[in-house]
This record gives sequence, C-alpha cells and structure tokens, in this order.
Amino acid sequence: MAEPVTDELIPTVICDGVDIVYRVHGTGAGRGSATAALNRILHRKQAEKAAGVRRVHAVKNVSFTAYKGEAIGLIGTNGSGKSTLLKAIAGLLPVENGKIYTNGQPSLLGVNAALMNDLTGERNVYLGALAMGMSREQIRERYQDIVDFSGINEKGDFITLPMRTYSSGMAARLRFSIAAAKDHDVLLIDEALATGDRAFQRRSEERIRELREHAGTVFLVSHNNKSIRDTCERVLWLERGVLRMDGPTEEVLAEYEAFTGGADKAKGASAAGPGTAKKESAGAK
Repeated sequence: MAEPVTDELIPTVICDGVDIVYRVHGTGAGRGSATAALNRILHRKQAEKAAGVRRVHAVKNVSFTAYKGEAIGLIGTNGSGKSTLLKAIAGLLPVENGKIYTNGQPSLLGVNAALMNDLTGERNVYLGALAMGMSREQIRERYQDIVDFSGINEKGDFITLPMRTYSSGMAARLRFSIAAAKDHDVLLIDEALATGDRAFQRRSEERIRELREHAGTVFLVSHNNKSIRDTCERVLWLERGVLRMDGPTEEVLAEYEAFTGGADKAKGASAAGPGTAKKESAGAK
C-alpha cells in the first residue's frame, strides 16, 4: 500500500484571468433619482453611455494560485490595484471577467476597516471577535492576550476608553490583534504592519508565521519592503493592474526596487537564481 502524500500543495485561492473595473458616473440630470439609478442597473451599457460613465480598469487579467501555508506579499506603486484585488478575493468586489475560487473563508484586515468609535476598545474586541465566529468563552480566554499583543495599554488604560480617543496607529494595532486571535483559512492584510513600532511589527510577523503553521494562507499588502522580506517567501508585483512578476521574495523585490529607483535597498540581500520568477511581459512598462 502506497504511503500517503504529506507534502501535497493544496490550493487556497485561485485567480483565473481576473479583471476588475470601477465605474465612475457623471453628473447628468436626474442622476440622483431612484428611477435613474434603476435604469442604470437594468440598462447598464446604454446608461453608461448616456451618463458619460468613466471605466477604470483597476485589475487586468490577473492569474495566480496560492497554496496552503504560504505567506504572499503584494507590492506595487500607488494605484496598482493591490487593495482592490484583496477586496475581490474577500468577496467584497465583483469581478468583470474571470473567476476567483477560494478554499475556506477569506478574512480581510485593512487599516480602514470600520471600528465603532463610540464604543470602548474592550467592547470592540468582543464585537470584532464575535463577528469572526469566536465564542464568548474563547474571547474571554484570549481577551488579555489580544490587549497585550496590541500594546495599546502600555501608556495607560486605553482599552476602557472610546475608540475615538485612539490614534490611527493604536486603532490599527488593535484591529490586527483582534484578527490575529483566530486561525484563518485565508487572511488578507492591507498595510496593518506599517502602523506600529518595531516591537509590534516583530510580534505581528511572528504571529503570521504561526498562522501559516496552522494551515492558513496569508496575503500582505505593504510598502515596507522589510516587512515583506521578514514575513513572505513569495511576492506578487502588480503594476497598473497587471501582474508583472510572481516569484521568490528576493528576486521580485530586487526587480521592483530597481524599477522604483530603490535598487540600493536591495544591497546585501541574498541573490536569487535567474529564471525562478515569472514575468508578465504584456503590459510591463
């Protein structure tokens, strides 16, 4: 009898020729009425033409497969479609063409995720954890770890104060701490690691490694290449909506830093062998 395969690659996210298009409507007469809105829905093409709708092609024919246990960095200059792609994987944005398949429930953590400003940090911990499917007993068991991990009480008892009294960094750290309290099938992180000091970033990076060990897949959008290097072994580089490279972290970051004029940042990094990353020649400029 053959031995079971233990190192099989298990797909968790498959993007197959994904296009994502935003539509920006003009300010034609009657745009604000319910009738006009209904007409735009029922007769999209005609309505778009009449209203002077502008189409913004944010993600263009992107294909890749992510596997169980991977931590994947998403990089690219501003406006390249990174956050848009994460939202589509999380099911928050529709795709224009192509398909996105997920094995498990994706969870999106972004620095702009809503918190209830009039409630205390403590109440937000409970509400956020309940929303992720944790039981009250699990929350009580992990509550102090969540607070300690966030570090928001290091300079006072902020957890008992309303969220509106928090700095943006404190709020972002608490969001990450809540999300990281549970093991996720697919965790999508948008710039959350850029909001804390180095000690918090180290804790966050270690927690991401733990999430991977518990069979999850982690996507990290960041402009901090050091966080990408410390956390991810694979990187997707989006530029103007096109997947320009997909490959080992050092190889992709070296190309990206040369592209952005930051080649000096790559000095001292281990050199990756040629030919191990995929380049998307079409659309690369």
